[in-house]
Formats: sequence, C-alpha cells, structure tokens
Amino acid sequence: MKDNRFLTMGIESSCDETAISIVADGREILSNVISSQINIFINYGGVVPEIASRNHLENINWVMDEALKKAGVTLDDIDLIGVTYGPGLEGALLMGVAHAKAVAFSKDIPLVGVHHIMGHISANYLEHKELEPPFMALVTSGGHTEICDIRSYTDCEIIGTTRDDAIGEAFDKVARVLALGYPGGPKVDRLAREGNPDAINFKRVYLEKGTFDFSFSGIKTQVLNYVNTEKQAGREIVKADVAASFTQAVMDVLRDKTRDAVKMRHAKKLVLAGGVAANSKLREMLGSLASEMGFELFIPSNILCTDNGAMIASYAYYKYMSDGPDALDLETKTTQDMKKERRK
Repeated sequence: MKDNRFLTMGIESSCDETAISIVADGREILSNVISSQINIFINYGGVVPEIASRNHLENINWVMDEALKKAGVTLDDIDLIGVTYGPGLEGALLMGVAHAKAVAFSKDIPLVGVHHIMGHISANYLEHKELEPPFMALVTSGGHTEICDIRSYTDCEIIGTTRDDAIGEAFDKVARVLALGYPGGPKVDRLAREGNPDAINFKRVYLEKGTFDFSFSGIKTQVLNYVNTEKQAGREIVKADVAASFTQAVMDVLRDKTRDAVKMRHAKKLVLAGGVAANSKLREMLGSLASEMGFELFIPSNILCTDNGAMIASYAYYKYMSDGPDALDLETKTTQDMKKERRK
C-alpha cells in the first residue's frame, strides 16, 4: 500500500561519501545510509578524485538498496528524487547525477538538482522540526565558508564567502603541517582541547572594513612558518598549543563576522551548517554569542553535519514544492565552475 506521505530520495556524491536517504515530507528521516571513503584516503592524506569517482560507481546501487530497505519502501513508493549537482568534484558529482537520472527516467519520478550548500543548511530542518525561515546561516565546510541570509526555503542571499581557503581546508592543511593525518579537521579539534589558545599569536585576518568575506590562506602560511622556524631553531613544538592557537584565531574571525552580520540584518535565528559545524570550539563559541546577543541557535547533530543524503532530500522537497521538477538534462557544476560564475 502506497505511503500517503510525500517521500523523497536524496542522493549525495559531491566528494568522498556515497550517501542516499529517504525522507518523508521534507522533515522526517526514514533512512540515512552513508558509505564513507575515509579509510581509503587515509593512506593518501586526502581525497583522490579519480578513486572517489570509481568508489561511487561501485557503491551507489547497494547504498540505494540499503536506504530503501531501511525505510521499508520500494522505488515505486518514491515521489521525488533529489541529487547534488554541485559544487563538488566533477567525476564524483557525475556518478550521483547519472544514477539519479537513470532511476528518475526508468521509474518516471520527478528529479530536482540540489545545491550542496543549500543541502547543508536544510539539515537543520531535519534536526529541528520547529525551524522555519527567515534566519541567518553560517556554513563551514571543507570547501565553503559563507554567511547566508535565508529568506525562504529556496531564497538565499550569500552576504559573505571565502576568497581563498575555506575553513575546513585550512584545518586540513594545518593537520598536514602538524603530521596529524587525515581527516585533519577532527584531529585538530581534539588536539586543540589539550593546548593553550594564547600560546602563539597568529594574526587574525578580517580583510577590508565592512566586508563579511573570509580569508584563511594566510593563517595556514603562518602556522607553516612558525613550525619551520621552531624546527630550525631546535626548539620543541607543542602541537597542542599550535592547534589551539590556530583554532582560536580562525574562530575569533568567524565569531566577529557572524556577530556583525546578525546585528546588521537584525536576525533572530542563526543556523550552523557544514562539516566544520561538528567542531567543539565553534559550537561553544556560537552558543556564547547566542546568549550574548539573544538570538536562537540551531545546530545539527554530527551525523547531519557530514555529507548525507537526508539533507539533499529535505531541500529537494522544498525546492520541488516551490519551483517544480528539473529537466533530465540537468548538468553538474564543479566548485571551480561556480567560482567562475560568481566572478562574472
């Protein structure tokens, strides 16, 4: 018997997770299956695009079957397919989009392409059933650092973005400098809790007055120069202090720019999203800022901070209800494609 709820299958393959989820009415997770490639890329120290694409191809069918099985439904029950079309790695995106198109065509199911960042923001709808736009969003991930003004479920104004390295990328690069291994972000976070955040005075980069944009490439270079200088001088490097001081420096910038954006837009709610949303220092800092300024703070659980199909399904539902389906000639857009578009 057909489920009377509106069921969306969300497909996410923008980087190194093959993830598919079934979500009811845009808010209720029925299944959320994630096949991670972290163990593969530990030996490489980072994601290798060609290997990631190959693993998506090998895994995507069984991940879909498992998601349907756990939700207790079949493809005949699915009302909509949402898939990440960008930004991300070209080959990885193609695997997800090609699979989504094939299923949509064979089963005559509407298809919606989802912007990866809007997916991350939508993870909060799954965690916090009471959350509705408008609100401000701070997106922190491996490829993105953005402050967004969310006016409706599908209307997003980006008022601040990264001009070079995103915060997650900076964490990964600092992890490599400190020889902590991959994935770097969680390792730096854990180590930073053991260190002194005031031990090293890394410069905070705010760019020109009045901008909400970010720049984290400089602090990565500061960390590298500090480590090299200490090594050459024969002094002991306290990795925990380096991690704590680096973390404090980037979090100060995030806090100050978020405070200014919330104040300028008179926001009553702030949503945190993206992989770096799992960072303990960031959560603590925003909690203090929310108490200080009196806005509501919404943060997803750690499993919904990482790339997942549920967040894609949630946004696809709202986009479909607002704008209808996309055509089956939906094209992928890499991170570089989208950066070029924004510069035009």
